[in-house]
Amino acid sequence: MPYGRHTDRHPPARSGPRRSRALAAAGLLMVLLGTAACGAGSAGDAQGLNADSDKKAAAPAAEGAGEQAAGKGADRSSSAPKPGAAVAVHVIRTATLDIEVKSVPKAVAQARAAAEGAGGLVADESTERLDEEHDISRLVLRVPQERYDEVLRGLAGSGKLLSRTSNAKDVTGEVVDVESRIATQRASVTRVRDLMDKAEKLTDVVALEGELSSRQADLESLLAQQASLKDRTSLATITLELSEPSAEGKDPEDEDTGFLDALAGGWDAFLTMLRWIAVAIGASAPFLVAAAVLALLWRLLRGRPARRRGAAGEPPRTPRAASEEPPTAAPAP
Repeated sequence: MPYGRHTDRHPPARSGPRRSRALAAAGLLMVLLGTAACGAGSAGDAQGLNADSDKKAAAPAAEGAGEQAAGKGADRSSSAPKPGAAVAVHVIRTATLDIEVKSVPKAVAQARAAAEGAGGLVADESTERLDEEHDISRLVLRVPQERYDEVLRGLAGSGKLLSRTSNAKDVTGEVVDVESRIATQRASVTRVRDLMDKAEKLTDVVALEGELSSRQADLESLLAQQASLKDRTSLATITLELSEPSAEGKDPEDEDTGFLDALAGGWDAFLTMLRWIAVAIGASAPFLVAAAVLALLWRLLRGRPARRRGAAGEPPRTPRAASEEPPTAAPAP
């Protein structure tokens, strides 16, 4: 029996370690599986975090690149208006009027008053007298754009309109482009000045001064162009030409020509002929006097040798002259 008990107790002692080992292996497997799952989840989270960080890091770089591109292409991109943004329209208006009036001085005064009353000015004025009764004037008026049509209608109705031309040119794109270039040039000048403040070498300062002078000259040119555009778009230009009706334009049928008119015309023609004759005589008088003096001198010089020969006596007779004497009469038988 002692042997039998001993043999009965050994199998349970062997089965206990096997179960514990199996349980330990199963637990280890579960732990490994859980660890793998956690590792996969953490790897996915790490990838997601890395992707987010890459996006965040790429955003400033893209913004910086965009700013650089915008700075380099400011002249081209900034000139184009943004979608939905309101852009003011800039138009240059010009007009030319040729008007026939009864009195040029009165019409000039009225045109000057109309321009100054609208808030404008007379930029240029010239008057020419054609004859004793007729004048012609040319005025260049500058009036605000909002009063342009009103002033133009008033001037056109001041007399008989002979001709009229008008023109409107849209320069909105040019104005926007100049403004953008001015902003970019100002920023460029500011950067150069900052570099000059930080420069330590004399060669760098000299080079930066030359660059600053060049950019400042470009900026001043752009500012002058902007001022010219602003002046032409804010004030319209009207060129006004005023003239009076000439006497040649009258209808011959309206004129009553009679005997007295014909007599007056003939008398005027006679006086005109006398004046021209007097003018011709006056013009030729110096030549006639000079010719008379020359003729008198010629006659004096020609008559002087004859008088000298008479004072010296008769010249001796030649043999031919002696032989030509008549023969003496023969004595009578």
